[in-house]
This record gives sequence, C-alpha cells and structure tokens, in this order.
Amino acid sequence: MTLTCSANGRAIGEPLAGTAPHARLWVLLEQPGPWGRAAPLESRLPTQVGQALTELTESRPVRLGLIRAVGTHADGQATARTLLVARTDADHSWLAARSITDVEALPGELDIAALLTSDGVPGALPGEPLPTPVSATLVCTNAKRDQCCAMLGRPLAASMAADAELDTQVWETSHTGGHRFAPTFASLPDGYLFGGPNAASRSLDACRGRSALPPAAQVAELAVLRERGARRPRALSVARSSDDGYLVRDGAAVFTVRVTATPGPDRPESCGKQPVPSSWFSTTVTPSNV
Repeated sequence: MTLTCSANGRAIGEPLAGTAPHARLWVLLEQPGPWGRAAPLESRLPTQVGQALTELTESRPVRLGLIRAVGTHADGQATARTLLVARTDADHSWLAARSITDVEALPGELDIAALLTSDGVPGALPGEPLPTPVSATLVCTNAKRDQCCAMLGRPLAASMAADAELDTQVWETSHTGGHRFAPTFASLPDGYLFGGPNAASRSLDACRGRSALPPAAQVAELAVLRERGARRPRALSVARSSDDGYLVRDGAAVFTVRVTATPGPDRPESCGKQPVPSSWFSTTVTPSNV
C-alpha cells in the first residue's frame, strides 16, 4: 500500500523546523466555492484578478492565498469578500481586515512595497474596514493541491473553528506549502506555521517556523527556544553572523547557532509524486558573550 505524503513524512521522521514559507506579508482574499491546484488562477475568482495578484506578489517575501469560511463550500459568486492583510515581522506585526466589493480594482489598489514597510495598519488599504480579529488561523484544505490537506485539514479547521475565542477568526485557506506535514495551518499576525498530528497544540515540537524569517533562520530561532526550555514558539531576535551562523538573542541571553543542511532520505513532496532527495537542517547552539 502506498503511503500518503504526510504519512510517509511521519514514517521517516522528517523535521518540521525550517519548512514555513518565507513571507513577511500575507495577502488573503475570500473566495467561496472550489479551488484548483493553483487556487488564485483556478477558482471562481476572475482569472485576470488572480493573475494580476500573482504577478504583484511573486518574487517577494509575500504569500498570496485564498480563504473561505469553514464548512460547506457553496459554489457561488461573492459580492462582498473579506481581504486579510498581515505583516509578520516581529517588531512590526499587524493584521487588517477589509470588505472588498470591487475585486477587479483590488490589484491596482495594493501597494505591496508600502505594506512591507508599514509599522502599523496603513490607512490606504483598499475596501471598507471590518472588525479586525486579534489573530487569524488559516488551515490549509486545498484538496486539488494535495489530498492530505483535505482529509486532515478540514476536520482540524472544523474543530478549531468550534473552539475559537471570540477574537480569533478561523478560515480554510489554499496552499501554504508543506502539505506533507498536513494538517498544517498558519497563525497571523505572528506568522508561525504548525503541522503534523499535534498541530493544534501550537507547541514548539509542532512548529514549522516563523514566516518572517528564511528557513535556516527559522531553525535557529526554534533551536534556541528548545535550549531555553520553551514549550511554545515566540519571536526572538535573529541575525545572520556568517554563511551558516546566526546570532540569536532572547532578552539578555545571546546564542550563536550554526545551521547546516544535511541530506535526508528521498521522499515525495506531495501525494502521487515520485520521491525526490530531501535536505534536513541540523544545529549547534552555543551560549555567546557577545
């Protein structure tokens, strides 16, 4: 029997750390109904809008995705849709919610460069302001991207929505990367991603990394948190000090972390694909006097 990609990932013990997408900004547009593999281009969203948004955000540390309410997915056109925008940089994180009625105009109204540098919610965001949640949880359920996200993501989304605090919104979302770690979800605006059977715990062991950081820096931050005995992730100061070294500060404590990539076993990146070589991270954490 062929294992699903998520079952195979668990069987070989593939580490979660360092697998979050590098995204300092998240742009998420509500689109009910079914999604295809490339959701912004394969849904009921006008194709030209999806294409323009894709071109606007690609080649930047920005994650573009679609969101929809948890549960049944009515196959209809949205008249007013929610736009979520979040910046995930530790000292400047924010989350904003807007109601969009003219989706055709949206790409021309998004100033991505300005959003990436805005220390707070900018006043020039398109649409009408909506009550902004303290946090948003985005559970990947994109079945056409990978079956694991549907089979494992939808039950998690339903459970998290039922248990959510009043100040937290739970959405289903399109691809967030790493479906072999399904179920997987993103937390905004802190930018942490979680995966695996214990994803809902939001524990350090279930954490894939903080999206504001590139993969190796994600690993360095999580390694220091483990060294410090933390149970849940929290943002630390992470600065690159050499080709494979990072200086990580947790208050007055400073650590030098060496992060190296080592070959892992071949494994499929998603269900139905042929196995490909993998690369895992290893770390050495040393207290520093710097």
